[in-house]
Amino acid sequence: MQTHIILIHIATILIAARVFAEIAAAFDAPRVIGELAAGIVLGPSLLGLIEPSDPIRLLAEIGIILLLFEVGLETDMGRLVSAGRSALLLALGGFFLPFLLGLGLCYYTFELPLIVSLFIGGTLTATSIGVTVRILEDVGRQASREGEIVIGAAVVDDVMGVVLLAVLYEFSISGSVSLGNAGRVMLFVGAFFLLAPVVAKLLAGAIRRVHEASDAPGVIPIALVSLVLSFAALAHYVGAPELLGGFAAGIALSRRFFLPLGLTLHVDPAFNRQLRDQMRPIIQLFTPMFFVMVGLSLDLSAIDWASPFFWTFSLVVGATAIVGKVAAGLIVPEQRHTRAVVGMAMVPRGEVGLIFAELGRVSGLFDNEVYAAVIIVIAYTTLLSPFWIKLYYRMYGQYFEPVHNDPGDVSYERTRATDRD
Repeated sequence: MQTHIILIHIATILIAARVFAEIAAAFDAPRVIGELAAGIVLGPSLLGLIEPSDPIRLLAEIGIILLLFEVGLETDMGRLVSAGRSALLLALGGFFLPFLLGLGLCYYTFELPLIVSLFIGGTLTATSIGVTVRILEDVGRQASREGEIVIGAAVVDDVMGVVLLAVLYEFSISGSVSLGNAGRVMLFVGAFFLLAPVVAKLLAGAIRRVHEASDAPGVIPIALVSLVLSFAALAHYVGAPELLGGFAAGIALSRRFFLPLGLTLHVDPAFNRQLRDQMRPIIQLFTPMFFVMVGLSLDLSAIDWASPFFWTFSLVVGATAIVGKVAAGLIVPEQRHTRAVVGMAMVPRGEVGLIFAELGRVSGLFDNEVYAAVIIVIAYTTLLSPFWIKLYYRMYGQYFEPVHNDPGDVSYERTRATDRD
């Protein structure tokens, strides 16, 4: 594809993302819905103006990595650790319940082959941490208790999903599974999460000293973007999703971070705000690319809307996908409304589910009808989740704890910068 065409596509995506986000906000809908809708309109589902090319995929990947960096940067490690038990239970329940329900449904009810049923069950385990984080941000609850639980659970869920994907892919190719390979992936990912934040914390001091000594502007954003992208590449190298590299870097640079052996390091709040303020415009530029890309990847025009199997299969599997995640929230030891929200927040599949579906298609496991049904299930969960989560907060918001932002700043709704609105 020629360079000028790619540039026009990028400009179109950015403008459409903003326009559709404004339209969504005007109808009191989450902004992420507008950005997803922009991708559906521009992509093969409707107008067919833009294809998800490699340059756009790369920019979208950078967007989700930077978004997770911002999430980590604004996360209070103390609260994240305190949510550890709830997050772990939510992750395990949200992984195994949809997987087993989807596997049993496809294999015993729809009588699909075992490997196909396994892949569909694997697709249902996924939680799109990017979509989930943006939904919580849109309703001002990213820094809340339930937000910390969901973020922690989604990180664990992503790691488990990558391991499952590797196992299923190996099984589809060779007909066997190597537990040693899966164990190595888990070991490398664990080592990365243990060591990467420590390295990032040490580098943060160097970044601050260079910034204070330099007369040239732009030291912080250049250094941080380089650090985040390097950590993302390192995460991929050890077998973890790239976006978790961005999250690890953000966690290390948050206001408070726990190093091994109980040592706690605090970042000067003024410097922490400086990091956020200088990175925010870059994050706001790249993040919409990711959500538009999710919409571009959904080819709804390829679906045979008249197929009885498509409707039966997609509706039943879609209901299973929703029930499995919501039920996982019920086992979390929190108050009733928190359990409901964390379960609902784990429902969106987004880009992670698309990866499972695409691997099933290219490996020849999914025929056109099954692939189309899986895609529409992903669309159900991704597009509908923001609406019911926002409605739930509107109905029961008084039962949730206030959101704590910067020290000394307690507000019911998370403060958002005016340039976001």
